[in-house]
Amino acid sequence: MASAPDSDPELELDEHKADHTPEAIQRRLRSRPRQSYLSDWIYGAIDGTVTTFAVVSGVVGAQLAPGIVVILGFANLFGDGFSMAVSNFLGTRADEQLRQKQRRVERQHIARYPAGEREEIRQIFAGKGFAGDTLEHIVEVITADEDRWVDTMLTDELGLPLEGRSPWHAAAATFASFILVGVLPLLAYLYQVLAPATARLEQPFLWSSLLTGIAFFTVGALKSRVVEERFWRSGLETLLVGGSAAAIAYGIGVMLRGLADAI
Repeated sequence: MASAPDSDPELELDEHKADHTPEAIQRRLRSRPRQSYLSDWIYGAIDGTVTTFAVVSGVVGAQLAPGIVVILGFANLFGDGFSMAVSNFLGTRADEQLRQKQRRVERQHIARYPAGEREEIRQIFAGKGFAGDTLEHIVEVITADEDRWVDTMLTDELGLPLEGRSPWHAAAATFASFILVGVLPLLAYLYQVLAPATARLEQPFLWSSLLTGIAFFTVGALKSRVVEERFWRSGLETLLVGGSAAAIAYGIGVMLRGLADAI
């Protein structure tokens, strides 16, 4: 039996028809573009889970006590999570600073070399297929307004977006996902430390591995709903990446087990 299609093209056309009326288009173009922080969330979630489980794997490979797993795991979780959030904040803010710098540079060039900057606009739109009087009219309209002129140079010459993402939102998305998803590998060992001796798990590392695998697959599957990729392929891809990092950390822990015993 043939499988059902993932979506009905006719239904999708009906759903989006209301978004393409003149009024809806005008309203959408006048509003500020919506910024996506999906990449920050996915990056934080995957990295938080990978690095935390890598700590768990390395410590377990060295056969250290569950309490050591919890201490090192939580220290890494919050320390590395904060470091990643700050790095993302600084990187995102640097993008905005670069955009503002290029705006100032373009305004200086327009003031000092207007003929050359006007020729750049002409060649940009000639490359898009415009010619003759139409091309000259486009050049005249764009260069008549300095803000529009600068915006055009930013997007068409330098390839920069006109609106940047919020550094605070990017940092918050990274930190939140790092903590919320990255804590999963530690839950089995946290339970092992806090639970009564009679209720402790026999194989906490197995439970930690299962929770980590579920976290990897779930993050990948959720990503697939946004990027229109098959959920099982995206989930397995994320699971493979995270599992590889954990295997490396576990192997290093095993190799350094003698060093831990000597200490």
